[in-house]
Amino acid sequence: MEILRVENLDFTYPDSKTKVIDDISFSVNEGEFIVVMGESGCGKTTLLKCLKKEIAPHGEKSGNIIFSGKNIEEMEQRESAASIGYVLQRPELQIVTDKVYHEMAFGLENLGLSVEEMRLKVGEMASYFGLDKVYRSDTDTLSGGQKQLLNLASIMVMSPKLLLLDEPTSQLDPIAASEFIATLQKINRELGTTIIIVEHRLEELFSVADKVMVMDSGKLLMNNAPKTVATKLKGHKMFAAAPTAVRIYQSLDVNCECPINVREGRNFLQTHFGGEKIRKSSIGNVRENIIENEKQGEKDVKSELELQICENKANTKKETSIKPGAKLVLQDIWFRYEKHTPDVLRGVNLTINEGEIFAILGGNGSGKTTTLNVALGLLNPYKGKVIINGKPIGKYKSAKLYKNNLSVLPQDPQTLFTEKTVELDLMQAIDISGEAVKKVHKEVEKEVEKTEIATTKLSQVQINKISQQLGIKHLLQKHPYDLSGGEQQKVALAKILLRNPKVILLDEPTKGIDSCAKEELSSIIKELSKSGITVVMVTHDVEFCAITADRCGLFFDGNIMSVTTPTKFFNVNNFYTTAASRMSRDIFDGCVTVNDVVNACVNNLQ
Repeated sequence: MEILRVENLDFTYPDSKTKVIDDISFSVNEGEFIVVMGESGCGKTTLLKCLKKEIAPHGEKSGNIIFSGKNIEEMEQRESAASIGYVLQRPELQIVTDKVYHEMAFGLENLGLSVEEMRLKVGEMASYFGLDKVYRSDTDTLSGGQKQLLNLASIMVMSPKLLLLDEPTSQLDPIAASEFIATLQKINRELGTTIIIVEHRLEELFSVADKVMVMDSGKLLMNNAPKTVATKLKGHKMFAAAPTAVRIYQSLDVNCECPINVREGRNFLQTHFGGEKIRKSSIGNVRENIIENEKQGEKDVKSELELQICENKANTKKETSIKPGAKLVLQDIWFRYEKHTPDVLRGVNLTINEGEIFAILGGNGSGKTTTLNVALGLLNPYKGKVIINGKPIGKYKSAKLYKNNLSVLPQDPQTLFTEKTVELDLMQAIDISGEAVKKVHKEVEKEVEKTEIATTKLSQVQINKISQQLGIKHLLQKHPYDLSGGEQQKVALAKILLRNPKVILLDEPTKGIDSCAKEELSSIIKELSKSGITVVMVTHDVEFCAITADRCGLFFDGNIMSVTTPTKFFNVNNFYTTAASRMSRDIFDGCVTVNDVVNACVNNLQ
């Protein structure tokens, strides 16, 4: 039975001539689980918001959205609030009260339910979602995963027929994200709730979904069953976002049904490439070639392997030849937020070398971001030292420390935006005024202004270059707050790169960014490393860490543990590891990326 129908939907934001939603039509049946994928800025979030009239964006809209036989514009606010739930990307923005139980009751209070009804519904939902242990806790003490689960429970307590979710796992660690998706699957199957979820993290969603919708530049390109989409994605730029099993299958010439999850992928590998374990794969520069060919939609793995040799030698070199010259050193760091509270950092020792890319992984709330803030000098440890370029940070003047040495990309990129357009914000990063930009645009050539104009033009060359690298040139005249989450992340990265820092600290740099942009970001970070810039990143993105980092470590129990290369790190972990590692374990040795597995398969046939 049809629950939602969208007919010829168009949407354009104010002061824009480009349609963000371009003639989209589709229908959703009751109880279906729909996944929406696409590049950052392709219109996914706008489409989702259009389905919830209370938060629908302002702009020019045409077409019809029919929910349960009624146009959503004709629905009463109470009916819409109760029937269509919406979970935001950032959990902290949706929580409005101080206690867990009060947050869960908030929506019911607004619907006018009695105290007895609210107690029954809230108690039942708290037990269903496993929130009974934190029922009376302060909401600000919850981990990221608990906050997102609380948001979900606070929506589900109103028994909506349709649940909309906008990248709900983007700020969750891999384990919390898996648990959250499992909860969504439970809601869908046990309660019959219809779900439409926008996501970039698709590893576990393809096997859960009934249909996958692929969007591109405001248009709906595909709306099919997951395995159909998996087959059709080959050659499309969003192929890089497909689950690991799909990308491995499509990279090999095997005539069988396409696997879409780790279990099916393992069966595929064991059936077609199993048997005696092969030597550790050597994957060298072939990784970059395969990524490039993925973008072009064509692969010839065997010919690529003839041109490439061996990644194991490269891995060994990485392990044994860390570049000399420590750029950032944490010495026996102890930190707690209040005097009589437990220590968050407990004797952290870490040395990061010049030009090294170091990744810190770990669960939500484990202390990763606290470590970055201590390294930045924003938090003062009660014991230990932070040393940058051989000098304790306490001996730097703050302006010199941040301008000449350190730049940071925070979890919330909006905190870096201060101007009305992206271009002005980037100019501000290199100390160029908005008035100077206007003079260049008007080509004012008065003698007294020539120096300023020349400087500004040179800066615009820098901005054009970084904008081209990050794919944000088309955003220069937009307001930073009008961008999608992924676009904001890229603009914020551009802003910190324009300061030419020696050490860059990145807090969840891939949050909200699509797979194509991740590959570009990985290449940029590697180029920065080659130029001698040290990069330290806190990330939940294990796949990104595997293809980007020189070393990584797991933050647990107040310290950084298991510091080693990504290959060694992910091969010994069972849960904090990549899908490629889980899929190929005990079949091939040393494989932690898609390209590792593809190369191992091809080598096994030779």
